[in-house]
Amino acid sequence: MMLPPLREVIARHGLSASKALGQNFLFDEQLLDRIAAIPGKLDGAQVLEVGPGPGGLTRALLRAGARVTAIEMDRRCLPALAELAEAFPGQLRVIEGDAMKVAHGIEGPFHVVANLPYNVGTALFVGWLGGEAWPPQWASLTLMFQLEVAQRIVAEAGSDAYGRLAVLAQWRSAARIAMKVHRSAFTPPPKVMSAVVHVTPAEMPAGVSARKLERLTEAAFGQRRKMLRQSLKGVPGALEALERLQIDPVRRAETLSVAEFAMIAREMNLRSS
Repeated sequence: MMLPPLREVIARHGLSASKALGQNFLFDEQLLDRIAAIPGKLDGAQVLEVGPGPGGLTRALLRAGARVTAIEMDRRCLPALAELAEAFPGQLRVIEGDAMKVAHGIEGPFHVVANLPYNVGTALFVGWLGGEAWPPQWASLTLMFQLEVAQRIVAEAGSDAYGRLAVLAQWRSAARIAMKVHRSAFTPPPKVMSAVVHVTPAEMPAGVSARKLERLTEAAFGQRRKMLRQSLKGVPGALEALERLQIDPVRRAETLSVAEFAMIAREMNLRSS
């Protein structure tokens, strides 16, 4: 069905992007359709969207045939989303609340597709990547970030952008930058460029505890300019693991590959279990 242009919807509901909520609205329908196409065929698939705002990306997902659960904490946007729910009967469920706190209630596999609010994007992402249960409930993550954050997610060892986010995103997932989005595509335009990251679960290395790996990377990159023998001395079993694996303790965190971090975490797990 024909929907009114997004700009018209926003004007009619008196919506403006909230700086406090980290909002930046996208109006380009072709661009939104391209983002919705990144996960692949969505007809009949379940999708979780966080921070839909006035529903630009939501309508692209609904057009693609997805069954969308959208979590929105800005109640100003709820009437516009309610109109979308009417236009696509049975396809859209809206939950009012904070995505960091409310349950989405989706059962079975689902895709996460979101232009994430800047202020909570990284925290949500780390949450989706965490936990001992693997593969996760989500089949893919298609997420808009500031370009700088996106580059940190896909960075390789030894590069300036490489850090904890890269290890957490890559040790049991495949991550890539699917497309870059110019700042001028948003209203209001943010100060920086953006990019859409696409992540799919991969096989989890045997014997590695997610919790231990998270603790290890937190300590290693928390003092990234320090040698491992300094940064890891507060992590039980880490220095002994380096010794057994013959990893030089004078190296710095950014020189260790994702595989090496996983090996250290596995070694720590073997000795503590």
